[in-house]
Amino acid sequence: MSDTLSAAEARRVALAAQGFSRRRPAARIAPRHLHGTMGRLGVLQIDSVNVFSRSHYMPFFSRLGAYDPALLDRVFVNRTTHYVEYLAHEATFIPVEDWPLWRFRMDDFRARRDANPSSWPDPRTLDWVRAELAERGALRSAQLRDDAPRERGSWWGWDEAKQALEYLWRVGEVSISGRRGFERLYALAEHVIPASVRDRVVPRDAAIRELVERAARSSGIATAADLADYYRIRDRAAVARAVHELADEGRLRAVAVRGWEQGGRAVTAWMHSDAVLPRRIQAAALLTPFDPVVWFRQRALRVFELDYRIEIYVPAHRRRYGYYSLPVLVRDRIVARVDLRADRASSTLQVQSAWWEPQGRRGDEAAIAAEIMRAAEWQGLQNISISGWGDAAEAIARPLTSSECGALRHVHPREVSG
Repeated sequence: MSDTLSAAEARRVALAAQGFSRRRPAARIAPRHLHGTMGRLGVLQIDSVNVFSRSHYMPFFSRLGAYDPALLDRVFVNRTTHYVEYLAHEATFIPVEDWPLWRFRMDDFRARRDANPSSWPDPRTLDWVRAELAERGALRSAQLRDDAPRERGSWWGWDEAKQALEYLWRVGEVSISGRRGFERLYALAEHVIPASVRDRVVPRDAAIRELVERAARSSGIATAADLADYYRIRDRAAVARAVHELADEGRLRAVAVRGWEQGGRAVTAWMHSDAVLPRRIQAAALLTPFDPVVWFRQRALRVFELDYRIEIYVPAHRRRYGYYSLPVLVRDRIVARVDLRADRASSTLQVQSAWWEPQGRRGDEAAIAAEIMRAAEWQGLQNISISGWGDAAEAIARPLTSSECGALRHVHPREVSG
């Protein structure tokens, strides 16, 4: 592979590393498909927003197609045999055996408390929470709150018991043993993580080096900033050391990508030794805002010309694209974004807005419409409606209202906003 790549070649390398050069399975999706995809992702971000689908269900739909969400619950949420939650990017699922890799982050959280103990839970509360979990087993925070001592504090608006649970989770004394609905069940780590895993010691530099290599493998091609962001490693000096060690060993190779610049100067890209450059990417997919393909804003802009900002926290009258717009991948380009909402009462997938991106091309609307239809069927919704908000709405509405939508029992006519 050349030491200089075009921007399109770099996109294909990046998408292949994330599994988008593979055909979606023809067979029914089974646990092995989820494990295989998770092996390429390395980490799966969790998010509570459920306007269309919670974020952690989306990467598997994007790569594998329609599957039973209950399968993900069985594999990831309701048992901790294979995966457990930790702050490996934001709140994420990680393989259970990776728990020791995060000891350095747990130690950092503990060091912050030691440096400023007044801003963290009272030691008496921590002791009480530990004792409750030891005696009663896994508990929801509400169960502890109801039995907590009446003297309450606050931390991010949470009560003292919740504060203590979150702190103990961050420092590795507590783990998440599952969820009820979307509410976490907290348990002592010794009740969740096997002793053989808990007792394994991975020094800080070795852990960061391993995580940087995994980030490089999952990214295919990336800058040092991309690699640091994948697992939110703030120690940039340690990341730089890891990059150069991996380069010396032949695991990473420095390449130039035409158009990858910062401040008018070319930035070095690092390609993993396992990376491949496909001749083409044939995928089409709706992406969650928290998909590794787009979750780092600098990388999304550099690789896909996607200037993405989630607008959940933007007042409605100031939103440009919509509450929870999803980037749309067609082949090797992010071509549009669509704001989807599942109206369960009317069994309707609402396309609340649709916008073209700079890399959108004539003809992409057919692929976008097809993915919207698959999304509706995946969510068990019988209807689709599309508003007139956005410069791509009319183009996408045409294939959605054609006879090709026979897979759905009814498609609402496009609502043209005034």
